[in-house]
Amino acid sequence: MSGTSTAAGRLHHHLAALAGRANRWVVLVVLCTSLLLVALDSTILYVALPSVTEDLRPTSVELLWIGDAYPLICASLLILFGTLGDRVGRRRILLLGYGLFGAASALAVLADSAQVLILARALLGIGGAMIMPATLSIVRDVFPDRRERAVAIGVWTAVAAIGAATGPVLGGFLVEHYWWGSVFLINIPLMAVMLPLCRVLVPESKGRADGPWDLFGALLAALGVLGVVYGIKELGMDRDLLDAGAVLPFLAGVAFLVLFVRRQRRREHPLIDMRLFSRAAFSTSVGCIVIAMLALVGLELIAVQYLQLVLEMTPLETGLRMLPLTFAAMVAGVLGSWILRRFGPRTMVSCGFALTACAVLLLCLMGEQDRPWLLGAGFVLLGFGFQSTLFGAYESMLTEAPADDAGGAAAIGETSYQLGAGMGIALLGSVMNAAYAPGLTHVQGVSEVASGAAGHSLGEAYQIAARLGGGAGSALREAARGSFVHGLHVTLIVSAVLLLVGAGAALRLPRRMDCETAAAEEHAPRAEAPVA
Repeated sequence: MSGTSTAAGRLHHHLAALAGRANRWVVLVVLCTSLLLVALDSTILYVALPSVTEDLRPTSVELLWIGDAYPLICASLLILFGTLGDRVGRRRILLLGYGLFGAASALAVLADSAQVLILARALLGIGGAMIMPATLSIVRDVFPDRRERAVAIGVWTAVAAIGAATGPVLGGFLVEHYWWGSVFLINIPLMAVMLPLCRVLVPESKGRADGPWDLFGALLAALGVLGVVYGIKELGMDRDLLDAGAVLPFLAGVAFLVLFVRRQRRREHPLIDMRLFSRAAFSTSVGCIVIAMLALVGLELIAVQYLQLVLEMTPLETGLRMLPLTFAAMVAGVLGSWILRRFGPRTMVSCGFALTACAVLLLCLMGEQDRPWLLGAGFVLLGFGFQSTLFGAYESMLTEAPADDAGGAAAIGETSYQLGAGMGIALLGSVMNAAYAPGLTHVQGVSEVASGAAGHSLGEAYQIAARLGGGAGSALREAARGSFVHGLHVTLIVSAVLLLVGAGAALRLPRRMDCETAAAEEHAPRAEAPVA
C-alpha cells in the first residue's frame, strides 16, 4: 500500500510540475500582451500629432508636452514602482497599472483640450511605469530555469520591439480611417480583459521584504531620472549646450541621483543593492542597453523623417516600410535562446552590435531616390542585430541579479533603456542638425534670415520654400533635401561608431551561458499561488 501511495504521490508531483511548466507560458502570454500595449503607446501618438494639433489647437509648448509627458513620467517612476513591487507584490502593482492605464486611456479619448490630454498622457506614463518592470520581474520569477527564461526574455524583448515599431503603422491606419482619439480607444477593452486574466492566471510574487521601503529614496530616484531625461530632451531640441532651461534640470537630476546612490549605500535595507554594479556582467549589460538605445532611437526618428519628407511617403506607408525591421526583430527574439546557448552572451551581444553597425553603414547608400530593396535589407539586418543585442544584454542583466531584487533590476534595465533613448535623440539630433544646416547658408535667391529658419528642420525648409515659390523656392527645397540626406549619412556614421564601441564593451560579458544552477533553482520556492 505504501508503495502504491508513493507511486501516486510521484505521479501527482510530476503532473503538478508539468502543469506549472505549462502555466508559465500562459503567464508569459498575458504579460507580453500587456507589454505590447505599453510599447505601442510609446510611439502610436507620433503620427496623430498633426490631427491633435488641428483639433485641440495646442500651443507649441503644450504640443511638446503631449508628446513628452508619457515617456518622461514613465522613465522617472520605473525605479519607484519596480522596487515597490518587490515589497508589496509585483502582480498587485501590475493590476493597479492595468486599471490606471485603462482609465487614463478613457480620459485621453474624451479630452477636449490640450491640458486634459497632457494629464491623460502623464497618467498613462504612471501606468506604464507600473506595468513594464512588473512584467519583466515576474518573467524572472516564474522562469527559474535559465534556458526557459532565455526563451521567455526573447519573447518579451521581441514583443517590446514589435509594439514600438508597429505603433506608427497602427496609428497611421487609425488616424486615416477614424480620428486621433482611436489610438487611445483600443487600450480600454484590452485592459478590461487583461485585469481579470492577470488576477486569475498570474501568480503573485515578491522579493526581499526585510526592512521598511525607502519612500524618500524612491522619490530621489524619480526626481533624478526626471531631471536627467528632461534636460537631455531639451538639449536635443534647443541644440545649445549652455541653455539654462536644459542644463539646470540636467544638473539637478544628476545631483538627485548622486544623493540616491549615496543613500542606498548607507542603508541597511536599500531599494537597490548598489553592489550589483560591481558585478561585471550586470554593469556591462546595463551599459550595452544604454549604448544600443543611444545609437539607434534618435536614428529611427530621423529615418521616419527621411521616409516621409525626402521620399514623400504617408505615415501608413512609412510604417509599412519599417515592417522588415519588426519581422527581423521577431525572428531574433525567437532564435535568441538558441543563439545564447550556442555562442554565449559575450559573442551574441558583441556580434549583435557589429551586425547592427554594418546595417547602419549599408543604409549610407540611400540617397534622394527610393531604393526599396536596399532599405529593406538594411532594416532586416538592423532589426536582427539590434534585437540580438538587447536580448543578450537583458538576459545577462536579469540572470546576474538575485531573484529577490528582480523588480529593482528590471527597473534599472528599463531606466537605462529610457536614458539611452533620450540621449540618442539629443546626440544624434544635434549631429544631424550640425551636418544639415550649413548646406542652406548660400542658396541663390534666399535671404540669410530665411536660410537660417530653413536650417532648423527639413519640414520648416519645405514650408519656407512653399512661401517663397518660384526659382528660389525650388532651389531651397532641393538644397534642403540634399543637405538632409548628407546629414543622415553623417548621423549614420556616428551611430555606427557608437555601435562598435558597444561591441567592444560587450567583451566584458561572460563567454558562456552558465545553466549549472538551473536545476537547483527550479525546485526552490518562487511564487505564491494565484488568488482568484
